[in-house]
Amino acid sequence: MGVFAISLYHHCRRNFSFNYHYQSCRTLILQSAFESVRVQRLSHDDSGIVEVHLDRPEAKNAIGKEMLRGLQNIFEAINRDASANVVMLSSSVPRVFCAGADLKERKTMNPSETRFFVNSLRSTFSLLEALHVPTIAVIEGAALGGGLEMALSCDLRICGEDAVLGLPETGLAIIPGAGGTQRLSRLVGKSIAKELIFTGRKVGGRDAMSVGLVNYCVPAGEAHLKALEIAQHINQKGPLALRMAKRAINEGLELDMESALALEEECYEQLLNTKDRLEGLAAFSEKRKPRYNGE
Repeated sequence: MGVFAISLYHHCRRNFSFNYHYQSCRTLILQSAFESVRVQRLSHDDSGIVEVHLDRPEAKNAIGKEMLRGLQNIFEAINRDASANVVMLSSSVPRVFCAGADLKERKTMNPSETRFFVNSLRSTFSLLEALHVPTIAVIEGAALGGGLEMALSCDLRICGEDAVLGLPETGLAIIPGAGGTQRLSRLVGKSIAKELIFTGRKVGGRDAMSVGLVNYCVPAGEAHLKALEIAQHINQKGPLALRMAKRAINEGLELDMESALALEEECYEQLLNTKDRLEGLAAFSEKRKPRYNGE
């Protein structure tokens, strides 16, 4: 397992010369020893925004065993951190988000090893989906196979116009096995999901937005800026409210309406006696920005 160290960045510094520090237990342990995944914590007004960067340029960010272990460790660390408010998942490699699973590595696996890897991939994406905080996939270039399945596990997706998204697995005589058949159909509807999976058709950014696959499609190269803008808006909101809103939506969709409304009531009740709720009312009354601390 990778050893983590802490890295604090200002978001305007676009480099990866990580500093290593020890901070309090409330601070996220960020930088993984796995070189194919890098983590950046923004600072100052953007403190609370965490960026996870896929960084395996020689394989177009194809997900192999090492990258998968890095993602697992990082998502687990984020879920334990009380000061993380929103996560951006993006690529450090130009013109590609993630090309999917590493098929060269897959060729060396026997059926048992393949089953274990795919199950691990599925559970890792489920962990990403279940993170307590909102998540945003930043897609420039290709997001194919497991790469798109990872983006589908995020709460929001922002892409550039030159993005290419698809689940081509049926062309390899398999199916999307890391959640694609389920998350795509829930997002865009059964009929469109079937067409995209049956044919393996790839869609561009504008088409992806028209079918509801992404939230925004912006000019090529501007997806990160748009995602950061959205993350900044989210970061200003009450941290506990964000967690409860995500829980109410995600879990409520799996319930009948009566049970879902009861869940909403439960989530609301958990916020009634928080300091943040009182701070929000005070800030509104005093016509100032609230200062939330997640309590």
